[in-house]
Amino acid sequence: MEQNFVDQMKKSLTDLKSEIIVNLMAGSEDFKQIMEGMDPKDLADTASDDIDRKMIEAIGSQELKRLKLIDSALTRIQQGKYGLCLKCGKRIPQDRLEAIPYALMCVECKTAEERRNR
Repeated sequence: MEQNFVDQMKKSLTDLKSEIIVNLMAGSEDFKQIMEGMDPKDLADTASDDIDRKMIEAIGSQELKRLKLIDSALTRIQQGKYGLCLKCGKRIPQDRLEAIPYALMCVECKTAEERRNR
């Protein structure tokens, strides 16, 4: 894999990581405001607040998962293993890495894994 492409992906991953961290901090502030703003309310309003909290928590957990995948990709760059499928060892196409810079598997292996998980 060309070093220029790997450097470009490293910058993309680092930028994405910074963006997620900023979003998580903003999300935590939103969550904090929801919690502080809660007054004793009727059951419907409480249920709505609960849904808001769960949505913020879900978004946070999804972002944390992406953050871990990004860190893993940055580690693979350092190890010289970036762009190799973790399952079959083949090169992940550059188009896929441009779309999902933290991709762990090639399209074929990822598709096969998703079929098994259905």
